[in-house]
Amino acid sequence: MASIDPALVAGVPLFAGMPPQEREALLQEAQAVRYPKGTTVFQQDADAHSFFVLLHGRLRVFKLTPDGQQVVVRFVAPGEVFGVASAIGRTTYPGTSVAVVDSVALQWPSGSWSRLVAAHPALALNTLHTVGGRIQEMHTRVVEMSTEQVERRVAHALLRLAQQAGRKVETGVRIDFPISRQDIAEMTGTTLHTVSRIISAWEDRGLVESGRQKITVREPHQLLLIADDAEK
Repeated sequence: MASIDPALVAGVPLFAGMPPQEREALLQEAQAVRYPKGTTVFQQDADAHSFFVLLHGRLRVFKLTPDGQQVVVRFVAPGEVFGVASAIGRTTYPGTSVAVVDSVALQWPSGSWSRLVAAHPALALNTLHTVGGRIQEMHTRVVEMSTEQVERRVAHALLRLAQQAGRKVETGVRIDFPISRQDIAEMTGTTLHTVSRIISAWEDRGLVESGRQKITVREPHQLLLIADDAEK
């Protein structure tokens, strides 16, 4: 692991609160793996052979429902732990993860999870904190999908992505990885046609700007008013 810059992993939440020697011991057992754009990192219901930390790039995690519909669960950002099936008592992956752009991840065998947690208690605590945050986010999305109109759900989704992966540009805040209208549809439980109609209307009003797999939020405050239903 000498090729991994210590400064790069020092800020990773999984290693928070760990002394340098503990962090180094964990890194000694990891393998750095490159995933070119479009590569599947793991598949839904496959044996959970490894858990990971994303160092560079962006991953898309989705689930297939029993009737074959695809639902985007989340996008994994650099620094995030993912694929931690062992931490939630699973032996298989609950979803499929695919590299949206060229990506690099650290990978540990799932079989070493119990031993690593026993040796590094902060590993379990940091993972629990991460998983807890994701459960809270999923609860929020379930409530949105159960109670809100589609336009509000799409506004919430774009604001959430802008907060998680926004980059300031001259025209606003750009979601800094390739994302399509179909992705937004699968995140919000609606159709591509509906999302396209909503985003096109927002473009006409100057609220957003979109191109091929690019979305820029030009007026975050106005989008927030829509998300909170304050424009009614």
